[in-house]
Amino acid sequence: MSLSDYRKKRNFKNTKEPAGKVKPGHEELVFTVQKHDASHLHYDFRLELGGVLLSWAIPKGPSMNPEDKRLAMKVEDHPFDYKDFEGTIPKGNYGAGEVIVWDTGIYLPAGGGTDKSENEKLLKKALKKGDIKIVLLGKKLKGEFALVNMRKDEKSWLLIKKKDEYSSGVDILKKNKSVISGKTIEMLQKSDGRKKTTKK
Repeated sequence: MSLSDYRKKRNFKNTKEPAGKVKPGHEELVFTVQKHDASHLHYDFRLELGGVLLSWAIPKGPSMNPEDKRLAMKVEDHPFDYKDFEGTIPKGNYGAGEVIVWDTGIYLPAGGGTDKSENEKLLKKALKKGDIKIVLLGKKLKGEFALVNMRKDEKSWLLIKKKDEYSSGVDILKKNKSVISGKTIEMLQKSDGRKKTTKK
């Protein structure tokens, strides 16, 4: 897993995004979901694995409804430190726009245990297979999810909520504040002097 594609797209003199190194996280695997109002509003879904954050862009955002199949486009790996990034990527830079940490927490492979290295082995096999079943323990997203590669190409995946005690038809995206700062995208835009978005 490499951060070369991530670094090629960014000028770190102009953006506060972390350049980062490949490094292990804590004893438990972490995930983060960042709401990102770039050229199009979307949600970036990131899973720690092998010292980096595997990343997918989800145009419609995650859902707690098992009937929803959300398109998730695989993008370049991000540095582990990116999990806490929040703020504005300046105009003219890759991904320019506002970013908040919409959700964060720990995760493990479905059927996994307490050993992080064993969990990572299971996840790497699942990634190669294109069928990743995980349990999220976030502040907003909870329970079992699946990331499934559509096989049309390596980048096109689906994020699907599995039926469990946490599944619901309620629109989880209405909880639109950062779990770190309590800010919304609109608050950041106001401080940046930009017009408020009318999107979710």
